[in-house]
Amino acid sequence: MVEENNNVSEPKPSRSRTYMQRLVRIIKWVVIIGFVGALFIGGAAAGYVASIVKNEPVRSRAMIEQEVNKNAITGFAYFNDGTPIGQLRTEEDRRPVTFKEIPQLVIDAVIAIEDNHFYEHKGVDLSGTLRAVKQKALHESVQTGGSTLTQQLARRVFLNLDRTDDRKVKEILLSLRLERFLSKQQIITAYLNKVPFGNGSSGYNVFGIKAAAKGIFNENDLNQLNVAQAAYLAGLPQLPSSYSAFNGKGEFNESGFKRAINRQHLVLSRMLEENKINKAQYDEAMAFDIKKSLAPRTVKAYNTYPYLMMETERQAAQALMSVTNPGQTPNASADAKSKDENDLLKEAEQQLRTGGYMVYTTIDKSVYNSMRQIAENKDNFSPTSKTKGDEQAAAILIQHKTGAILGMMEGRDFQKEQMNYATQMVRQPGSAMKPIAAYLPALDSGLVQPGSIVDDAPIILKDGSNGYHIPKNANNRYQGLVTARYALNQSLNTIALKLFNEKVGISKAWAFAKKLGITTLEPSDNNAQTGVLGGLAHGVTVEELTNAYGAIPNGGVFNDAYMIEKIVDSEGNIVYNHQPNPVQAFTPQTAYLMTDMLRTAVSEGTGKLVKRNFNQAGKIPIAGKTGTTQSYTDVWFEGFTPDVTLGVWVGYKQPVNKLETKAQKERARRLWALIMNEVTSKDSQLFQTASFKRPDGIVSRTASAYGSDIYNVKYLPKNSENGVTRAKYITYQGVNYIPRDGTPDDMVYERTVRKREKPISELIKELEQAFSVMRRHNSLSYYLPEDADKEAPTQVDPRKDDGVAPNAPTSISISYNDGKVIISFSPSGNSDVVGYRLYRSTDGGSFQRLGKVVMADGSKVFSDSPVGSSSSYYVTAVDVGGHESEPSAQTSAASVLPPVNSDSPAVPGEGDATGVQPTKVPTAPGQPQAKAAGSSVALQWNAGKPTDAITGYKVYYSENGAEPFTNIGSTASTSFEYKAGKKPKGWFRVTSINAVGESPPSGAVRP
Repeated sequence: MVEENNNVSEPKPSRSRTYMQRLVRIIKWVVIIGFVGALFIGGAAAGYVASIVKNEPVRSRAMIEQEVNKNAITGFAYFNDGTPIGQLRTEEDRRPVTFKEIPQLVIDAVIAIEDNHFYEHKGVDLSGTLRAVKQKALHESVQTGGSTLTQQLARRVFLNLDRTDDRKVKEILLSLRLERFLSKQQIITAYLNKVPFGNGSSGYNVFGIKAAAKGIFNENDLNQLNVAQAAYLAGLPQLPSSYSAFNGKGEFNESGFKRAINRQHLVLSRMLEENKINKAQYDEAMAFDIKKSLAPRTVKAYNTYPYLMMETERQAAQALMSVTNPGQTPNASADAKSKDENDLLKEAEQQLRTGGYMVYTTIDKSVYNSMRQIAENKDNFSPTSKTKGDEQAAAILIQHKTGAILGMMEGRDFQKEQMNYATQMVRQPGSAMKPIAAYLPALDSGLVQPGSIVDDAPIILKDGSNGYHIPKNANNRYQGLVTARYALNQSLNTIALKLFNEKVGISKAWAFAKKLGITTLEPSDNNAQTGVLGGLAHGVTVEELTNAYGAIPNGGVFNDAYMIEKIVDSEGNIVYNHQPNPVQAFTPQTAYLMTDMLRTAVSEGTGKLVKRNFNQAGKIPIAGKTGTTQSYTDVWFEGFTPDVTLGVWVGYKQPVNKLETKAQKERARRLWALIMNEVTSKDSQLFQTASFKRPDGIVSRTASAYGSDIYNVKYLPKNSENGVTRAKYITYQGVNYIPRDGTPDDMVYERTVRKREKPISELIKELEQAFSVMRRHNSLSYYLPEDADKEAPTQVDPRKDDGVAPNAPTSISISYNDGKVIISFSPSGNSDVVGYRLYRSTDGGSFQRLGKVVMADGSKVFSDSPVGSSSSYYVTAVDVGGHESEPSAQTSAASVLPPVNSDSPAVPGEGDATGVQPTKVPTAPGQPQAKAAGSSVALQWNAGKPTDAITGYKVYYSENGAEPFTNIGSTASTSFEYKAGKKPKGWFRVTSINAVGESPPSGAVRP
């Protein structure tokens, strides 16, 4: 079968139709690829942005508003009259304002140069950003930034200022969010409060428009800024450090100022372009002399008052801490601390510096300036030592009626030493602690009164290294029985130590000191037997010791010293106000007694130098106490008037360095007078009280033979003859004893003697016991009080009569010196001998007893003025039973007397040519005459009656003319020279001596 071909050919499409189909397919794929690419790029961009902001928190409206409105505010300190001390320590000056306080002129200037589309955009200005990109790409000068004000605010509040692409993305996103939650008013206000404007005329970095106006133009009111000034300020935030007209010291910066002026011209041009000012205003602003309107340079408070500003901040921070943490104080115990004290203080300090607080102090500007001028005057101090450094000084002046600190001397030079020596340094107080821990508690408990008789005799203290320690007085002697007033006036260590250790007791003494604000004591100080002289674990501060003294003139009322009167926050609210807490630490009677004792310490005692140098000493009453530590490493003077208390300390930074010269040892007293002279001349209103008020219950009495004094009537002694009695006694080995019945009268004294709490005999036993274990000590005689030979006897003479006459003295010899013959001999050797008698024969006549006696333990020497050249002598020994030995060998004056000149007048002497034997004590010598010559006093007087058979004279001395008068020597002539070592100002009197006894004293005389 044959197959047929049935295929039929179709017509071919045209060329145009084929092209269109291909084009459609291409477009389709381009769209598809473009869409996919867009999705890919968008996703990548979104991923990139997400990676940048993944760690950024999503900030709520509340958080944004809180952070934007948070402003660090500059704080200030003020003197007590309201005048400023200066800005609290910071390198920034910030003074926030509200929108209503910002004039439209300033807003227009800022918007014109920084963000001219501020009111149109939503946080980001695309045109401004593109313009900034163009300027950067073409390396054009940057006239305006690409960031809006909102972006700049977001960056300053929430981001760091590093210029990175990541930061820019965050900045854009944050600014969009800020625009959602904040109004344009809020944004422009926050911006103008936070941006920097460079340095002000004081050198501080000024932040915010108000601080800038004040720091650059000295203008507090922004409405007083003119167009030129507003444009000048508006141009600064772009490059504040480059455009600053002042450097960090407040000095004019010419180059920075020129750049700022160029920038100001650009701002004015922008304002003209934006129709914010007209042509006339533009021309006037361009012609304005900005340089003349700049603020004058001011010195930072930390340059003018560096010590004071630091102390203000320190104490103000503590005050704030006490408000924010009521249970926490700087001195709180570890158990009471809810948080580490240092952290709390740091928080308070930061709060103080950034919270805009106004701190009002108690410091008197005039007083403070006077004290600083004295501290900074090199003429007031010794030259700087290469090994010791500067001689340092500290002082504090307190109004004790309130406790307000009026002034301080914190140190010499802040550039060399920043520590406040007045409030922070702790040093040993020396004798300045005696009134606080010894006399005040003793007075208050009636253990002692100013006129009480106390014994300046050694006190023996246990000492681990030497066995025992026997403290000495500064005058290197022990004076015996004196009044408590005299002991304090002369700063006798022994009396203070006995009150501290034996009368009051150490623990009670320190408890008393703590009531007066002494906080530096440690438990170990309860074992410090010499703590009242120093030797504490730490010591005391100048502030606390001066504060303690302030209770004395304040009637016993203690007001804790303070310097911060009140603190006011930036809203005008008082957040801290000092609350006084007066404490009656001791009675008004005790306070007055102590005041009066310290008054005489200045007029008659160790503080006399102060009185001589204080110009108002006759008009303003003063009282006070010196303080010196061992080897003069610290010297103090704590003094007061009825109105103020001033304490002064001088020493070196390192306590091992000593004050060596006389001027250095006197420095604290001289500085005290110098400060008071300045303060009284400039601030006389501080001294309104004419006298120390005498309370009820104070009486004047003659309660002892040592004179009259004032007493608290509650503790007035019942025995008006306290400390003195009339007695017969015999002296043996420096101790007075009750004589045995058979002891002859010429070996026995009968006179006024002193009764002491601890007899010398007991003291000697204690000293000898101490010596047995001490490696170092002086001789026994060094420690015996000067009045040991005038002590009332308490025990019978320990020597016993052996029933036979003693052996005669031996080795008798004679010599001649200055008109007198000197008869020397050796003792008899018998243990019961009480003394020796001298006999004389004239012209071969019988031997007569001359009434001269040498005690058994005294020097074996007699002296006599011979009658003619034929006088002969011998000596006998006498025992406690009255037995007298045979005469010694005889010796003749003829062998030693010089040839007689018949023309020479007769030499008056103790003996009498007639050999008259007196029957009674002689009459008193004639009134002495005293003449001072340097450190010596020459005394002369008329001899007594010839019938008195006077054998010599005794000379006595009293510092104030009152009892007791102390024997300072004897002489056979009618003249005497007293060498005191320093110019004496006391009183002298003389008695006559014969074989019977001693005359009444002559009248007292002073040179």
